[in-house]
Amino acid sequence: MDITAMRIAATLVCFAVFLGIVVWAYARRNSGRFDEAARIPFEQD
Repeated sequence: MDITAMRIAATLVCFAVFLGIVVWAYARRNSGRFDEAARIPFEQD
């Protein structure tokens, strides 16, 4: 395996991880937690 093939494999793995993060971030089951976290700076102590 030469360096070019390793670079291609690394790029594909990073792209797959990126797509996984995007899918996780936009999943409906996570929206409640993200909405709650978005309101934290505006809560009064």
